[in-house]
Amino acid sequence: MTRKKIFAANWKMNNMTAEVATFFGAIGDSCVALKDREVIVTPSFPYLAQAAALAKGKNITLAAQNFHFEENGAFTGEVSLTMLADLGIRTVLIGHSERRHVMGESHEHLRKKVAFAQKKGFRTIFCIGETLAQREKGELFAVIDMQLSSAFDGNLTCPPEDMVIAYEPVWAIGTGVNATGAQAQEMHDYVRKFMDKHYGRKDITILYGGSVKPDNVKELMTMPDIDGALVGGASLKADSFSKLIFWDR
Repeated sequence: MTRKKIFAANWKMNNMTAEVATFFGAIGDSCVALKDREVIVTPSFPYLAQAAALAKGKNITLAAQNFHFEENGAFTGEVSLTMLADLGIRTVLIGHSERRHVMGESHEHLRKKVAFAQKKGFRTIFCIGETLAQREKGELFAVIDMQLSSAFDGNLTCPPEDMVIAYEPVWAIGTGVNATGAQAQEMHDYVRKFMDKHYGRKDITILYGGSVKPDNVKELMTMPDIDGALVGGASLKADSFSKLIFWDR
């Protein structure tokens, strides 16, 4: 199966009204004719409706950075999948390292999110990755095993196209230090074999994230098991993000 490359912009807690308008104005219709790759943008919650209006007709998918695993109720500060669906959002991030390590989301918490997203028919970009200390101790593969199995064992029911994995080594996120093409490929190959062995999903789409920039994107995207990128800082402006989307042109 030929896997379509995905370039996902994770804006995190950045870009307000003016920047959102500037981004979509600058990116224009450049993505409209794309057939071999998909572009995803994840604005902060207050700007999802604005982004949804600006993205119409541009062949850009919008996604949410977070959600709660209950339908509704007394969960102050949380956002439900029903609310996201009301805005036309059908793709979500789960398990980003900042949600794990800064916000304290546990394996069980993430498992509930995976289950609920599938129940509601959402596509998920599930993030995994080891810290520098874990890599230096030789624990990187055990960490990835735990992150995948704790979320997916007996809990992976969605169609193959509705689950995307993003490998983001924590030591490379926002640090300016990226994994080399060989390091990233080693882990992507490992994840693909793991998903095939345990869940029969060899052709799952696997993205790389962690200081992806115009000057290293080609090395990463030419690796056989890297199917795109989840991008932070370089995705905040249309100019730098476009250089990643159209890395081979």
